[in-house]
Formats: sequence, C-alpha cells, structure tokens
Amino acid sequence: MNKRITVLSLLLATSLSSAAAMADDATELRAKLSNIDSLHATFSQQVTDINSKPIQTGSGVFALAYPNQFYWHLTQPDESLIVADGANLWIYNPFAEEVTVMDVAQAVDASPMALLVHRDEATWAKYSVTKRAVSGKSTCFDIQPKKLNSNVVAVSVCFEASQLVKFNLTDEQGNLSQFALTQQRKVKDNEANIFKFAVPDNVDIDDQRLKQAN
Repeated sequence: MNKRITVLSLLLATSLSSAAAMADDATELRAKLSNIDSLHATFSQQVTDINSKPIQTGSGVFALAYPNQFYWHLTQPDESLIVADGANLWIYNPFAEEVTVMDVAQAVDASPMALLVHRDEATWAKYSVTKRAVSGKSTCFDIQPKKLNSNVVAVSVCFEASQLVKFNLTDEQGNLSQFALTQQRKVKDNEANIFKFAVPDNVDIDDQRLKQAN
C-alpha cells in the first residue's frame, strides 16, 4: 500500500510540475508577444507532406498589429490574401474569385496562429504552450489546442532574442508549413490600411458570420 501511495504521489508531483512549467512557458511567450505591438515582414514558405516530401514553396508579405489585426499576402506561386481588421477575418482567393468572411473569434478557434494578436485569458486558456530551446539566442514555443476543432493541430513560433523569425504549422494530414521571416520592422503609420479589406467587384462572398449567427 505504501509503495502504491508513493508511486501515485510521484506521478501527481510530476504532473503538477509539468503543468507549472507549461504555464511558465505560456507566460514567457505572452511576454514576448506583448512587446510586439506591430510587425511587418516578408516571408518564404515551404510545405512538406507527412513523409517530408516537398509540396509547395511560396513567398509574400506578413503583418500584424495589436489588437486583432492581421495581414497575410501570398504573392507566389498563386496569390491569396487574408486580412483581419479587428472584427472580421477576410480570406480572398483571386483565382476562384471568392471571398470568405468570418468573425475574428472564429479565427481564434480555427488556428493557434491567432494567438499572435490575442492577449485575453479566455483565448490563451484554450491552448497549451511548451518552450523549446534551439541554440544560442534561438527559442521556440510549441502551441497546441487543448481541444482539436480545426485542421491546424500544432503551431510553433521561434524567436531570435525578442525578434520573431519563423513559425511552423502542422495540419491534421501531417503536412508541415514552414515560414521564415525577413526584413522585420514595425508597421508604418501610412500602412495602417493594409488591415482593411475592400471586397472586389464580381466576386462570390461566403459570409460565415451570418451562418454562425443562425
């Protein structure tokens, strides 16, 4: 009996210490992100499948601003655009001539990437964060949803000191999308309009905000 109690105690202690470490890791990541009120960068993208076979490469422009503003413009190989204006998330596919719009709150549920521009306790409580030291001044944080309700099952964000330098997304099929950032700087005052989206003429609109309300 004493041996069983000892084993249970060790398991409980290990579990509690692990939970405390993860809480500290989340706090550290939130502290790093809180220092980024805005960010503008170019990115290169590489996508590999579950067997590490290359699927696609691409490049574009990435920007964010607190609170809840996000800009993602893939320019190569095929153009696509994602814009979060603070209230709505717009996804534009020029080739398909289609725009999808949803609430920013829905975007948080759709991907841990939304944590980059979200700072409230309720949102962060949906995810677990684990710190991973890489080398020298490089540090990565692995983010996983506590409940899987999207096709993105894991995200990692990496810093060089306080600079965000890359992030990776893994989907439910095991595909890995790796994004490397360069030319990082703050968003300029005259660039604030990149977080506003004007619906082009003659496109189909899939308004998921209305579906969510019904």
